[in-house]
Amino acid sequence: MNITAASRTETGAAPVPRPGTTPIGRGGPGPVLDVVIPVHNEEADLEPCIRRLHAHLEEHAGHPYRITVADNASTDETRHIAERLARELPEVVVHHLDEKGRGRALRAVWSASDAGVLAYMDVDLSTDLAALAPLVAPLLSGHSDLAIGSRLARGARVVRGPKREFISRCYNLILRGTLAAKFSDAQCGFKAIRADVARRLLPHVQDTGWFFDTELLVLAQRSGLRTHEVPVDWVDDPDSSVHLVATATADLKGVARLTRATCTGAIPFRRLREQLGREPIGVEAPGVPPSLARQLVRFAAVGVASTAAYLLLFLLLRTVVGAQAANFIALLVTAVANTAVNRRVTFGVRGRGGAGRHQFEGLLVFGLGLVLTSGSLALLNAATHPGIVLETTVLVLANLAATVLRFLLLRGWVFNPRRGPATTEENR
Repeated sequence: MNITAASRTETGAAPVPRPGTTPIGRGGPGPVLDVVIPVHNEEADLEPCIRRLHAHLEEHAGHPYRITVADNASTDETRHIAERLARELPEVVVHHLDEKGRGRALRAVWSASDAGVLAYMDVDLSTDLAALAPLVAPLLSGHSDLAIGSRLARGARVVRGPKREFISRCYNLILRGTLAAKFSDAQCGFKAIRADVARRLLPHVQDTGWFFDTELLVLAQRSGLRTHEVPVDWVDDPDSSVHLVATATADLKGVARLTRATCTGAIPFRRLREQLGREPIGVEAPGVPPSLARQLVRFAAVGVASTAAYLLLFLLLRTVVGAQAANFIALLVTAVANTAVNRRVTFGVRGRGGAGRHQFEGLLVFGLGLVLTSGSLALLNAATHPGIVLETTVLVLANLAATVLRFLLLRGWVFNPRRGPATTEENR
């Protein structure tokens, strides 16, 4: 059973409210909240999840709600279980898609829903449902436009292995460096958005898989929308079917695509801001560059994080591509992130003026680092047949040498204040 969006009419006599700023009423024809559970071959977890979520909403919701099972191309009994639950529980509906993809499922259901607030959560219910009310409350009131559960925000309580923790933090570091992301946790499967805001953003979201969340959040941030973060209690599912290497590779491709679209103006952020009524409320004043001692401390901290992110990316990519390709991709991604973070944190450069020139010159510095690391790798492979441990050790040492050279060039050339004021670029 597919969801059909309720028709909405507007009269010329009443002013149209700015999207995302007014409280959501409770007297309309549709439910106030639509919670989507995207599933693919989840016959074991689906029924306990739906029954637990339904019981929680019955007790705590306080307003009309719907639970939508978004079955995307399941080949087991998932769809039949969902349809049986829908016959038993009036608040449960099923939306079936013939193609796989979490982002594709969310786009389809959210685009068709007639609810005022659209949410989703993973079928394993790793996030404690007690966070659901704080998640949707600021959207219902009109205070915020999106809300995300965060496992990295202060106050969150998380139980998961060190590998997933490390990957999550590195991923968010990359987002902050490449896309200037201000949200703390892009991939937690616990989010909500106002329907009027979703209608504006969804046509511009291209990803149909796991990167859907990140792309939506970046678009919202660049469009001037307010994202509310809720620290959550989260317990890792040891039986999760998520393939870390494939997901990480797809996410990095998504970051590269979105960075390119942002830089080229392919996404009409200015028009979105106008449609959503979200013009900037002020400008940042230029800051005083930090002292050399502070620059060294901050650069070292950023360098440690960059080296860790580089090493993780290299190890992940090395399992699917050759050593040289893995080294190039890992170094390129971390170099872009490193330049962006150092620009703001280490050298105190604020605003968008000169950002393009800084990144270009930062890539030239990256080229020197590539010569060091790739040259070391080539010499090593010419002299012997190294294992992954020796290969990684040599690359780490070469990367540290490139980091020292990088600081000298960034401080003395790229971000040297004597070069004069940077050219101001138009905000897109």
